[in-house]
Amino acid sequence: MTAPAKPRLLVVDDDQMNRRIAIDLLAGHGYVCFEAGDGAEGLEKAKELLPDLILLDLVMPRMDGFEACKRIRAYPPTSHIPIIIITSLEDKASRIRALEAGATDFITKPVDPVELMVRTRNLLEIKRFGDLLNERNKGLDAQVAKRTSELRHALLEITSANESLKESKKIIKESYIDTVHKLTIIAEYKDNDTSLHIKRVGYICAHRATSLGWPEDEIENIFHAAPMHDIGKVAIPSDILLKPEGLTDEEYALMKTHTVIGANILKDSVSRILNMAERIARSHHERWDGKGYPSGLKENEVPIEANIMNIVDQYDALRSTRPYKPALTHEKVFKIITKGDGRTMPSHFNPLLLEAFKATHREFARIYAEHGEPRVTSTGFAPLRGG
Repeated sequence: MTAPAKPRLLVVDDDQMNRRIAIDLLAGHGYVCFEAGDGAEGLEKAKELLPDLILLDLVMPRMDGFEACKRIRAYPPTSHIPIIIITSLEDKASRIRALEAGATDFITKPVDPVELMVRTRNLLEIKRFGDLLNERNKGLDAQVAKRTSELRHALLEITSANESLKESKKIIKESYIDTVHKLTIIAEYKDNDTSLHIKRVGYICAHRATSLGWPEDEIENIFHAAPMHDIGKVAIPSDILLKPEGLTDEEYALMKTHTVIGANILKDSVSRILNMAERIARSHHERWDGKGYPSGLKENEVPIEANIMNIVDQYDALRSTRPYKPALTHEKVFKIITKGDGRTMPSHFNPLLLEAFKATHREFARIYAEHGEPRVTSTGFAPLRGG
């Protein structure tokens, strides 16, 4: 059996000593490393080598890291490659600018070797799952094409072709759902305490879609798509996810990137389930009043499935125990969502969905109880950390 290829990494930094330190460390852990001395050279080598991960400095001659990152994202063959920004710049504006250019993660100089290896390993794992998903989609496309061709010929000879077509669609759909379940496992990878939350939101979102009169296939799609809303958190360090006290501004900015990271993992699929999951992952923290993230969308700019996920995620997160907050009763959560408490306000939610919640909130409580309910307290709570 052929051994799997070693991951290939590209280190882009104008400081030769910085490059050597990073390459020596990464090569010592079995990675194949390439280097470039500025952004322009890094861009060309990224296009030529198609590495599995890029480590990119920001302040460089000829072409800085911001521009190199933007161009790497704009070139389709390299658009999916994770990019870790390694920089001495610590100001919030630079980090936001890098995120807008397409950065996946940050490490501040001087580089901590343990942090570098952990983040490198996590992002390579995300890319591996993404590559597997793309390969599966290609295989499914080929399967669909082959099956369709067979059915065209069969329709001329047998009257049972419709049943064959139904069976083919069933097989393909089951394959997609199997992929969805594997992706959901990734979302549970770092924080087993939220596994019940991940399962419950699928049931509650499906109930909400049913009450809105959605067709049966779309209800099933949101049932499978909703559990992937926080898949991007696999790239967020565990010490931030599990931090019992409030986050710093920098930690919170990093936490918010899980929306874009999750959408990037799920993008470019031919599956309607994964298409919906991408929209939910990207926009489930957008708010009706435009004060959410990552894009500040407002009102009907936010996809309806993300609107649904927003109120469901908020309800379930408030009901659940987290390292940084206790669980709350249904009655207290109902009051917070419908009246507000300064952190969560009614203006955050789609008014149609808010009114529907008021009318059917007992169904939320029933579903929550049926699918696992931790010990509840009626005391106060800390700010939510992304659901």
